[in-house]
Amino acid sequence: MTIKVFCDFDGTITEGDNIVSLINQFAPPSIRPIKDEVLNGTISIRKGVETMFSTIPSAYQKDMTEYILSNTIIRDGFHDFVQFLDSEDYELTIVSGGLDFFVYPILADYLPIEQIVCNRTDFSGETVKIHWEHSCDEQCENDCGLCKPSVMRRLSSAEDKIIVIGDSVTDLQIAKQADFIFARDFLKEKCEELSLPYEPFNDFYDILQSLTKKVI
Repeated sequence: MTIKVFCDFDGTITEGDNIVSLINQFAPPSIRPIKDEVLNGTISIRKGVETMFSTIPSAYQKDMTEYILSNTIIRDGFHDFVQFLDSEDYELTIVSGGLDFFVYPILADYLPIEQIVCNRTDFSGETVKIHWEHSCDEQCENDCGLCKPSVMRRLSSAEDKIIVIGDSVTDLQIAKQADFIFARDFLKEKCEELSLPYEPFNDFYDILQSLTKKVI
């Protein structure tokens, strides 16, 4: 048996949501209500994110990258959390609906790129295009964009124990299939509502404390 940890990025490893931050900063105001439609499930995550970023000129690539790198705050304890998992031979995968142009550089000092799954961004056209290279498999019909349950199925087996760490609507479907969950914000509320096995957390030191007690 292997313990495999699938951890969200935006709002979980980082204290804020970088997708929301970029949309607020660089997309036209008229497009921002789409954020609410994604959160309440009116439109799919893939369609919403794709539509919002298609309004941002590719010429903003450097500005967007600098903005995110200057404003991102990593949640306390993440470095120690990564070191602990490595020492215990837990397998960590960052599964992010975020975009490679900011996810990779933010995490570069913490873990290798092979442990990161995220969306690829194309700046070759007039506006930003997202390539959905980790879309839903035949067991998912949610049009996730980056489908976290599909990634989990690809990288794990029935014998593995699965821990999911997340905060938002993008983490709900994978959380439903986990053996244990660490949750914040929206995901915490859904875990309560659906009676999923979870513990709340404020930072990664909270998660470390629980893992050292062998919650799974």
